[in-house]
Amino acid sequence: MELKTPLYDVHVKAGGKIVPFAGYLLPVQYETGVIKEHMAVRTQAGLFDVSHMGEFWVKGPNALAFLQKVTSNNVAALAPGKVQYTCFPNEEGGIVDDLLVYQYDPQKYLLVVNA
Repeated sequence: MELKTPLYDVHVKAGGKIVPFAGYLLPVQYETGVIKEHMAVRTQAGLFDVSHMGEFWVKGPNALAFLQKVTSNNVAALAPGKVQYTCFPNEEGGIVDDLLVYQYDPQKYLLVVNA
């Protein structure tokens, strides 16, 4: 049985085409079509439901040094309460996946990763 995110009913009401993904029922597109959705995000705003995604805490005196090593952006540029969109690069310079890094304080970070 697939799980539903807190926004499931909102997705259905908005005409989302719901499909199973990583154990959850998620929208893959809406009735308006992907081009109109893309243009709305580019010219207005978009909302991405991340409640199905994994969460990892990185804490301690070496948290920043670790994140500087395993992500592609400058995590030191973050301030408490701020978030950074970044990626996990592989050894060949490609991308393993994207993620969000939230700084709670200089020794405490939350990573939101794909399921």
